Amino acid sequence: MLRALMFILPLALVIYSLIDCLNTPEDEVKHLPKVVWVIIILLFWIVGPIVWFAAGKMRKAPAGGRTPSEWHRNHRQEWVAPDDNPEFLKSLREENTKDESLLKDWEADLRRREEELKKREQDGDKDQ
Repeated sequence: MLRALMFILPLALVIYSLIDCLNTPEDEVKHLPKVVWVIIILLFWIVGPIVWFAAGKMRKAPAGGRTPSEWHRNHRQEWVAPDDNPEFLKSLREENTKDESLLKDWEADLRRREEELKKREQDGDKDQ
């Protein structure tokens, strides 16, 4: 049982490091090209995977993120909901002010038209 474990453990380490190396983007591989790292991992059974984990891979992702979703996740602003965003609330107040002034203009125009209509009706009653 111990002999099998001495064979299975390094094999698992090689398989894991090989998969990790193959899945690592080229811009995160350090010191050597990715193909050379694969050869090192396969040729030097125990030492190759340990060297790969120690020196072959950057442990931090690139600053901006590799994918658009990572970029957006890293550049998210403090607020999430619209009612937490002061700029959004300010724009709502401005729109509300514009709408109120437009409504007042419409009401004034409606009153003026109603007065003109009443004058016409009164003038029409006087003529008859």
